Amino acid sequence: MACTPAARLVLHPAFVVGDIDRRMFGSFVEHMGRCLYTGIYEPSHPTADAAGFRGDVAALIEELGVTAVRYPGGNFVSGYDWRDGIGPVAQRPTRLDLAWRSIEPNLVGVDEFLPWAARCGLDPIMAVNLGTAGVRAAADLVEYCNLAADTTIAASRVANGRSEPYGIRTWCLGNEMDGPWQLGHTSAAEYGARAAEAGKAMRLVDPSIELVACGSSNRQMATFGSWETTVAEATLEIADYISMHAYYDGTGHRRDFLASGRRLERFITDVVSTCDAVSSRLNSDRRLMISLDEWNVWSSAAAGSPAGAPLRPISHAPAITEDVYPALDAVVLGDLLIGMLNHADRVKIGCLSLLVNVSAPIMTEPGGGLWKQSLFHPFAATAAAAHGVALRVPVQAPEFSTPTSGTVAQVAAAASFDASSGAIGIFLTNRGSQPIEVSLDHAAFSTFTVDSVAGLAADDQRDVRDLGLVQFEAVSPGARSTSVLLPAESWTVVTGRAS
Repeated sequence: MACTPAARLVLHPAFVVGDIDRRMFGSFVEHMGRCLYTGIYEPSHPTADAAGFRGDVAALIEELGVTAVRYPGGNFVSGYDWRDGIGPVAQRPTRLDLAWRSIEPNLVGVDEFLPWAARCGLDPIMAVNLGTAGVRAAADLVEYCNLAADTTIAASRVANGRSEPYGIRTWCLGNEMDGPWQLGHTSAAEYGARAAEAGKAMRLVDPSIELVACGSSNRQMATFGSWETTVAEATLEIADYISMHAYYDGTGHRRDFLASGRRLERFITDVVSTCDAVSSRLNSDRRLMISLDEWNVWSSAAAGSPAGAPLRPISHAPAITEDVYPALDAVVLGDLLIGMLNHADRVKIGCLSLLVNVSAPIMTEPGGGLWKQSLFHPFAATAAAAHGVALRVPVQAPEFSTPTSGTVAQVAAAASFDASSGAIGIFLTNRGSQPIEVSLDHAAFSTFTVDSVAGLAADDQRDVRDLGLVQFEAVSPGARSTSVLLPAESWTVVTGRAS
């Protein structure tokens, strides 16, 4: 195989980053646009189950490999009263949702959503309203969902048809409370105090739960860093995670977009170091893990909204950000997954935002069919292949410059290894505009066999509904190393066995 330039990476079973928490491959369902209504829930659909949830969507969610699901928001949660979504459906109120200026009929609430998540094999991650509600409402929701005792709140769950507690283990203490757009937006000091008190009350109801404190809404917030410091100081002894939200814009400079995975890794490193500095200063052994509970790319084909556009008319389940994603976006999404795997020691939860219709890997037609976005394929392949531990993969590769992201390696790599089965997964991005040959040095393993090499290149001109991974044939196996040819601007997954 001949190709210039070339890169080299080293695979070694002792170079362990950390265990891969399967919740890294989670997603997110919010009462936003058509994510819920005519997304996962459509009682009149031909495939709907007895509870009104679409069976065709459930089948694709299983194929996607999603393991966890955050609910009910997002911005929606800061104006939401969870009590509106329980009890007889005919008696539930219809509300105005101020986050998305839409009509919320409350046809789906915790007693519909959580059984659906269980049927789909999804670990629920529940967010509580710390914007317009507070400590009492948050503790009451934990009591409703998790308490077996004979209290009025727990008994109301039984009366509503659920005798056993749901046993939700992971709870988000609000959403994006640093954002001026958020209902109940507040300062870091006020949010930290609010989250600490809510978390304390929630843990008094159920000591087994784990809690996620709000980090910055994005890396570009003016308060980034100082927000994490203040919130970590206030919640270190009550929270288990701090959240990160990261969206990467495909409408900007192409090279910066292709460098998104590197920017995500810097973001993770900054948050971890900031929170660990707080732990050290407070002489605490506690270390906050990362919940990357909103992440995605903005479509490179998105038209965007003109400046000064009028507010959207109020309606029920409006079509919001239902952009299509060309192949370039899938390449970048795969690169973001590489960045997450390379920090598996701290990134324990990941929620691709959102699951259906809204900037999502799955698109539905009301009353009709559904289809997979290009994003579906690298996510599904990574979720299927990444088991066991993440390996630290030293990479030697050429670099290129970007307008705002600095100097970036042309090749990004991550790897997973499951010692119990011998399964190995290698995930590669060629961020450059030319093909590159990558040598996989696996001399540290006694045996190494490649089963498949598949991927997606940004120049793939197939219809967006047809952008599945293609098998790459350009592989040269050897006793100590294997060479793989990566197309220009591409994402690749190599699966195999090793011992």
